[in-house]
Amino acid sequence: MADLAEKLTFELVSPEKLLLSTEADMVVVPGSEGDFAVLPRHVPVIAELRPGLIRVFDGQTVRERIMVSGGFAEFSGDRCTVLVEEAVPFADVSPQWLDSRMKAAETALVDANETANEHAKHLAEKQIAVTQAMRRAYDYYVTH
Repeated sequence: MADLAEKLTFELVSPEKLLLSTEADMVVVPGSEGDFAVLPRHVPVIAELRPGLIRVFDGQTVRERIMVSGGFAEFSGDRCTVLVEEAVPFADVSPQWLDSRMKAAETALVDANETANEHAKHLAEKQIAVTQAMRRAYDYYVTH
């Protein structure tokens, strides 16, 4: 862990608004190639994120857990900014929520196929893939 006097500024941003702005000792993000930790004085990096769980640490304790749909992260010095399309507090995620999300995406895919709407089909397929990835992350973190 970083020196206790040293903190990292973490910001989680959606297209609509700033979702979270806080200080942390470490942030673990779901990178496209695997989870990785960001500490104060991190080298500058821009990384693609996959759907998964962001964990914000105070010392050894996870203070915030946020499920994200994917996005991008920028690290520079003592700042970590994560840009996501969708973020949900992990405490709000449940098997029922995931099932409902999947059912809506599958219905959207059927509708898109019936109307031959390629754009809607692409969006529904993306939503299905994101929901499947969120389910895997949920199943993993609920048991660990």
